[in-house]
Amino acid sequence: MFVFRRQCFAEIGTRLILCTALLFLLVFSERNLRGADPSAIALKKGDRIVFLGDSITQAGAGSKGFITLIKQELDRRARNLGIEIIGAGISGNKVPDLQKRVDQDVIAKKPTIVFIYIGINDVWHGEKDPARGTSKDKFETGLKEVIKKITSGGAKAILCTPSVIGEKHDGSNKLDGKLDEYAEISRSVAKECKVLLCDLRKEFVQQLKEKNPANKDRGILTSDSVHLNESGNRLVAETMLRLLN
Repeated sequence: MFVFRRQCFAEIGTRLILCTALLFLLVFSERNLRGADPSAIALKKGDRIVFLGDSITQAGAGSKGFITLIKQELDRRARNLGIEIIGAGISGNKVPDLQKRVDQDVIAKKPTIVFIYIGINDVWHGEKDPARGTSKDKFETGLKEVIKKITSGGAKAILCTPSVIGEKHDGSNKLDGKLDEYAEISRSVAKECKVLLCDLRKEFVQQLKEKNPANKDRGILTSDSVHLNESGNRLVAETMLRLLN
């Protein structure tokens, strides 16, 4: 009888250990599925988040834009923090334009977190006339200046890579090569300046490989190969939210 009871207790103990391990794995898997970033910024009461960029960011403040989606999600999960959201996107802007207006449109707002989503026009506008775009050197030095001003003002900067100019997933969009080069500059700048990177280029390329089997140049995440549709706005919002905890 004693031996039997010992065996029963041993079996119960083993099952408890297995159940505990399984529960841990389920919780861990759920976190991974949500895409939580371990380096995400911990939100606090009174945070003020500014989104600095071009027409994509300007449209992001619309009723179905990514800035509005982020605001709605933060209101849902952290309403008690009273987080303020400010859009600072202007159509046609390139990095040199951000350098000119960062003091007035960002620093003066006294933000605590700033997303910088720029680079499309720096590449796109120079397609036919390089002088209308931004050289790699000016793009890099300009990003560093904007980031330095933001961080010197006490805010945390999050630098985004430029997303897409054309949605073909096989690398055949006309400006894919140049856009990849500028995205790599952004990654390098984020690393050098020790700020968070929001790699939208990587996310868009991955999503288009999965969701664009017909290899269309638009209509999956954008309306015109550049500006975001509803799906694109959701993707940007989800990607940015991973960096806010």
